[in-house]
Amino acid sequence: MFTIGDFARYGRVSPRMLRHYDAIGLLRPDRTDPANGYRFYGAAQLARLNRVIALKDLGFTLQEVGSILDDEITAQELRGMLRLRRTELEAAMAGAAARLNQVEARLRSIESEGRMDTDDVVIKQVPAVRVAELTGTAAGYRPQDITPVIVPLYERLFPLLAAAGLTPSGPGIARYEDAPGGNAAVGAVLVHAGVTVSAPVGLVGDSGVRVVELPAFEAATLVHRGSMDSVLTTEQVLARWLDSSGHRSVGYIREVTLECPEEKEKWVTELQQAIVQA
Repeated sequence: MFTIGDFARYGRVSPRMLRHYDAIGLLRPDRTDPANGYRFYGAAQLARLNRVIALKDLGFTLQEVGSILDDEITAQELRGMLRLRRTELEAAMAGAAARLNQVEARLRSIESEGRMDTDDVVIKQVPAVRVAELTGTAAGYRPQDITPVIVPLYERLFPLLAAAGLTPSGPGIARYEDAPGGNAAVGAVLVHAGVTVSAPVGLVGDSGVRVVELPAFEAATLVHRGSMDSVLTTEQVLARWLDSSGHRSVGYIREVTLECPEEKEKWVTELQQAIVQA
């Protein structure tokens, strides 16, 4: 079972949205603690959440979404509706492209239901590593929030390292954490765009780059192949593994870039989810 915060991360939605869906009866938690009111969700509920978001992105109201789901729409029917929406979006202005990517990601997750193999998940000890990173703040954990922040950070990072005479000694490492203070209440996320280096801990001159030591931890890992725009399906494989393995996730997934050619569909990224025994 997942807390509302953990379930929101794997569904790439906000806890506030899940609370609203619960209030209107669209997506009830698996269990609510009678003592404190805490909500708990199961990985199987990601299937309904995927459908809710996909239908909402098609333009249906939440009331219409509820009616459609209550009629038990099939994956094939939903696939046809999503493909129709894809054609409409491709003909629309360029600004709709980001929304199209998210429709595609939800479509891939829906099509993979029942065929998502958790056998490739590997538990391992991730050693301590030193990284040079730049940090920014994203409005949320959705790809359309993260991408406009992390891409410019990486575009700035490597020239700054070169100017400082620092050469990366290992892969890129992107990590996330809740923004401090009031921002966390509305789902804001700190985005750390980093790369492995051999350098002293601390600020790199006045560049804004900071070298930090990331501690070792135990992780459930899974390799994602392709653009990070399509990472949702791979992340939800991890969610299903966690739900059945007796482990609990700690924080956000770390993304370690193993291969990063110009063609994004050929990227290879290891997802590292810190875990503890449940």
